[in-house]
Amino acid sequence: MKLINHGDVPVYAIAGSSSARPLPEYLAKKRRRSLKKDPDWANRIELLQNFDFEDASQCVRVSEDGDWVMSTGTYKPQIHTHYAPHLSLSYTRHTSSLNTTFILLTSDASKSVHLQDDRSLDFHTRAERHHTMRLPRYGRDLKYDRRTAETLIPAVGVNENGKGEVFRVNLSLGRHMKPYEVEVGGDDLSSAGGGSLQGGVATGAVNAAALAEDSHDLLAFGTSLGTVEFWDSRSSRRAGIVQPPEKLDIIDGKYEITALEFDRSGLGIAAGSSTGLIHLYDLRSPKPLLKKDQGYGYPIQNLIYLTSSTSSRAQATEPKILSTDKRIIKIWDPQNGDPWTSVQPAVDLNCVAWCKDSGMLLTANEGKQQHCFLIPQLGPAPKWCSFLDNLVEEMAEDPNDPSSYSSQQAGQVYDNHKFLTMQQLESLNLSHLIGTTSLLRPYMHGYFVAKRLYEEAKLIAEPRVWEGERDKRLKDKIASEREGRIRGDKKAAVKVNKQLAQKVLRRQEKEERRKEERRKAKKAVDQENGDYVAGSSSDDVQPSAEEEKGILSDPRFAKLFQDPEFEIDETSKEFQMLNPSTKPTVRESKPSDQKPPERKLTAVEEEALDDAGGSSSDTDSSSEEGSSIRVQDTGRISSSSYKKSGHRPQQPQVRISSSRAPQRKKDKSFGDRVEHSKTSKQSNGTVVGEREMTFAPARKSKEGERKQNPPARQGGRRSASGNVFRSL
Repeated sequence: MKLINHGDVPVYAIAGSSSARPLPEYLAKKRRRSLKKDPDWANRIELLQNFDFEDASQCVRVSEDGDWVMSTGTYKPQIHTHYAPHLSLSYTRHTSSLNTTFILLTSDASKSVHLQDDRSLDFHTRAERHHTMRLPRYGRDLKYDRRTAETLIPAVGVNENGKGEVFRVNLSLGRHMKPYEVEVGGDDLSSAGGGSLQGGVATGAVNAAALAEDSHDLLAFGTSLGTVEFWDSRSSRRAGIVQPPEKLDIIDGKYEITALEFDRSGLGIAAGSSTGLIHLYDLRSPKPLLKKDQGYGYPIQNLIYLTSSTSSRAQATEPKILSTDKRIIKIWDPQNGDPWTSVQPAVDLNCVAWCKDSGMLLTANEGKQQHCFLIPQLGPAPKWCSFLDNLVEEMAEDPNDPSSYSSQQAGQVYDNHKFLTMQQLESLNLSHLIGTTSLLRPYMHGYFVAKRLYEEAKLIAEPRVWEGERDKRLKDKIASEREGRIRGDKKAAVKVNKQLAQKVLRRQEKEERRKEERRKAKKAVDQENGDYVAGSSSDDVQPSAEEEKGILSDPRFAKLFQDPEFEIDETSKEFQMLNPSTKPTVRESKPSDQKPPERKLTAVEEEALDDAGGSSSDTDSSSEEGSSIRVQDTGRISSSSYKKSGHRPQQPQVRISSSRAPQRKKDKSFGDRVEHSKTSKQSNGTVVGEREMTFAPARKSKEGERKQNPPARQGGRRSASGNVFRSL
């Protein structure tokens, strides 16, 4: 399966020499096994089994029900009939002479009539060749009139009256009927087509026939004189004639009608000539409505109105005409002659058949393989090969497939170029560069111009565009600068554990920056190697909102940031051991809780204090007052409260001065200690009555001791010695 037309209307070659090369029969089995590594051979699609002939194919027809495909070819002359739902060859039959054309008499291809080149008419069934009839002269075409059950054979040459004949074979009676006499030139030497033997080069003949069986059942015959005669089968008389156009080029050669076809309404008819011209006529006017040139100058072989069999679908779709010669298949609009699409295989064509209500075309052509073409916009694949629609969709959606016809691939033929027509080039004053530089590349009806040259020329031709371009560049520059600015931390909208949320956001931002740096580095490497494709799916991937927030949006961790019961206590010992450098968050206290509660002394601590200071009244007093003036331990190592709360072995020194005599009191019972602890709660100041105490945790310096105890003088004379024992 291969895309052979990359235009607006894509055409796929399903089978034939355009899709894959044929495999010769003489290749050894070992060679055949090695072909599995060949991409052309591995990607082939064998739509119908043995859809080929040894030398060439001559004619192909599709049954009305769409399930049977019959084709004739050579060499040796034979008939191939395929059953489409099974995608297989039903039967093959050899004939005694080459086939010119054939028609199917039934909707299931069980009966057919074949016109042979030895002036014989063969009737075939699925079992065998049923009957053979001889014709007086060589036939050119073959039609079947269902209303009268007659087979019509336009023939070469003239009769005794000097007129051409269309032979009639009545299949109901089984005998020849009186032929239709058509004017093709007399038997004298002066008239066109006259005086020549049948089979000669200039022999007059009836080349083509058409039947309007869907409407008025009128017959049309095209002659070698370029005329089209219309006959009524009910009266066996000529109803009218259409003369060839008046203005004809002598260089093109002799103008003959080689193909005819009625439209569905029966009022329009298309006539193809031997010079490659197609004229569309209305039966109510002798002048042609439209003239279409096939382009190669070869005789027109087939004309088909691509109209749906159902009236509702025919009204919804635009009418189209298919015309073929031996080089090309063209599909165009009958209203104005605009081309819609075309198919040009690598070999010469002999016949084309259209599968009704679908986009499938089958051909009989020179060469071994017959061709199958699929046009998705013309219609879907036939029901017996509906899988082709899925293949076409997969090829169209894959942006990396060169055979894809998606919009992403349409503009990548020339990435850095702009397509301009000749009128657009002249408006930009670039027409003088045609043929002088490689910046303009001719393509179809215009040129591909380098994008930079196009932008500069547009600015010169339209000066006002410069202002808009300048504003655009300024906006781009400002946007790029904004990306490089230092941004503050994102505020996490959480109720509890805000520091944890901020920490998570910082980690995610750091990870995003790393990913962005890796992506830019990879893009730069791909651009250097030539592997980068602009607009690829990797550039457009944006993280979702859940990916950006991480656990903050995860419902499993919702209570961690909403429920106060899950709040982390940063003042706990466990938290400080795991996070020694973290500064605890100071909570905002209520007015009633401004004074922090004092920590109670345990029984062991009180007993230790009593044992340490039980010998002196000063020590006892200090133990009484020290418990009430304990400083709260904040738990921070560097704070003074941490040192004073008993974490260091050195105890603070206390000096007490009082105006009254100290009373010696010693608590030894447990009840006294409890009573002492209750009364110690009430003391919340530094002054109790006339008693005042001060802390001296630091060791006194020597200079301070000298100032407090100055040395005594002897006799008004100062001693120069520092020895204190000399004064004793």
